[in-house]
Amino acid sequence: MPGLLEQQLDRDDRLYEQFGKPLETTHQGEFVAISTDGRVIVGRDDIEVLKQAITLFGSGNFAFRRIGSQTLGKWRRAGS
Repeated sequence: MPGLLEQQLDRDDRLYEQFGKPLETTHQGEFVAISTDGRVIVGRDDIEVLKQAITLFGSGNFAFRRIGSQTLGKWRRAGS
């Protein structure tokens, strides 16, 4: 059974695939925060996008990515 971190990473991947990937043609290299209900915030300043996302969606209630960037790997817990 996956742990909480793995569940959140899977959720974030699904949110990006559904709501972030379509932005790749028009917002390549910008940052996106995607709420669990599909609302998005897009911008060039990562800190500003994060601040807005925390204010509007609440901490932990959104995925955050650079649009079009490949992830190099997944976060893992110590010992896994």
